[in-house]
Amino acid sequence: MVVTDIKAFVPCKDYDVSQAFYQEIGFSLAYVSDDLTLCENGECAFFLQRFYQQDLANNFMLQICVEDIDTTFQRCNTSTNKTKITPVQQASWGKVFYVWGPSNELLHITELNAL
Repeated sequence: MVVTDIKAFVPCKDYDVSQAFYQEIGFSLAYVSDDLTLCENGECAFFLQRFYQQDLANNFMLQICVEDIDTTFQRCNTSTNKTKITPVQQASWGKVFYVWGPSNELLHITELNAL
């Protein structure tokens, strides 16, 4: 098997609100179907799906690696559709902050140390 790409399917409690959230924090949205939107930023992408199960959403996590965590934090902090955000924290491997999306999905926004 040779893997060329992997995309997660993010659950949405309110599809329109989730689309607005991901657009606010920097993703472009591409229509796939009435129940599926492709969220893209650079070479990275995932799907928003018009599907919600509370247990899944409450345990769903994505790590999103960025080049500039401070600019990304400012952008995420101004989102009107987030449910919670933490300050940027320093770790041995880089910097991270956590932001919860409108369906209570958890995003680990990470700036890794240079290798």
